[in-house]
Amino acid sequence: MARPGFLLSSWPWRSAAYLLTGAVTGVVVLVGIVTAAVFGGVLALVLVGLPLLVLTALSGLPVAWVERHRLRLVDRAPARGQHRKPVAEGLWAWLTTRLREQATWRELGYAVLFAGLLWPVDAIVVTVALLFPLSMATTPLWLATTGGGEEVKVLKLWTVTTWPGAFGFVVLGTVFLSLGSYVLGVAAGTRAELTRLLIAPREADMGAAVVELTRSRVRLVDAFEAERRRIERDLHDGAQQRLVALTMALGLARLDAPEGPLAQQLAKAHDEAGKALSELRELIRGIHPKVLADYGLVAAVADAADRSAVPVDMDLELPGRFSQSVEAAGYFVVCEALANVGRHSGASRARVSGAYRDGRLSLKVSDDGRGGADAAAGSGLTGLADRVSVLDGRLSLSSPPGGPTLLCVEIPCELTEAAERCA
Repeated sequence: MARPGFLLSSWPWRSAAYLLTGAVTGVVVLVGIVTAAVFGGVLALVLVGLPLLVLTALSGLPVAWVERHRLRLVDRAPARGQHRKPVAEGLWAWLTTRLREQATWRELGYAVLFAGLLWPVDAIVVTVALLFPLSMATTPLWLATTGGGEEVKVLKLWTVTTWPGAFGFVVLGTVFLSLGSYVLGVAAGTRAELTRLLIAPREADMGAAVVELTRSRVRLVDAFEAERRRIERDLHDGAQQRLVALTMALGLARLDAPEGPLAQQLAKAHDEAGKALSELRELIRGIHPKVLADYGLVAAVADAADRSAVPVDMDLELPGRFSQSVEAAGYFVVCEALANVGRHSGASRARVSGAYRDGRLSLKVSDDGRGGADAAAGSGLTGLADRVSVLDGRLSLSSPPGGPTLLCVEIPCELTEAAERCA
């Protein structure tokens, strides 16, 4: 409305159409409610009572559906209903779902408010801001057609008998019509915001979008973990087995070769193949360790502690297995923390502890090093924090200068069925 071209745009007429259709729809809703009340009273005494209550409660649904579609006249943002999808098919499941929803009763309240108060306001605003100015602006037409060119009443208040007076009302009606356009815009905007607040709140749409975004992030993490496991399996069963066969073949050839340059070349090739096999095994373990998939988080963390450059004390007691994404996140957090301890802390010992309580998996990695760790300084912890946050978890770091350093991770999760059987 603050733009200079508002009066020449379609928005004043869209606002007028929104309020005018609101008045018409409100009359229809009012007639429907009065009719239902009259016939419903008889039916409640003669036939049924509970079905009438059900129908009354559901009467707001079609009104809200129409109102959400009418919002498109003045609001380009989509207005979605807040109803849940029934858990089962059939009329009974649909009825029970709707009657238990807060949105159903909000829409019923809106229908009552619409029929009793809102549509008269719409009608008054349209009459004062649009119809009255249009009636004044069309005074010459009324004078020529209904007054026979002699006399006409303007709004039943002023008598016009001359053409200059009629064209003067044209100017006055145009001015009032311009002012009324802003009145229509304000009224339509206020009316639309009230409708959104009651039956299509923007916060609910935003909440649904956040939920869907969170679910999509979890699906991406699950897909990423599945791809890591596939790569690990292909390397373990394919490239690693071929390297093992190559190493064995080179070893046998080395034994059969006579002393000389050929034997030296075979020995060098055998050593290089062994190093390549070791590096491939480390790569496979870094992608997704087989011990994590086969035996769970405790065994995988114990394996990582055994390979750590710093001695690690273990105090990790878990009742069973968790989902693959949770176990993978916990394992890689511990591995990254132990790698940082070995590279940067100067610690003599580290400790890994953890437990599962109140539906939360907690892991702690501490060391007696120099401290001063900063997650924003390229330590890799920022990526791990993002990974944990996808699972609604939390990663915290305490590392004052001089130490000690403590890394804590909490992930809300549940034991899987397989884990419960194992436990």
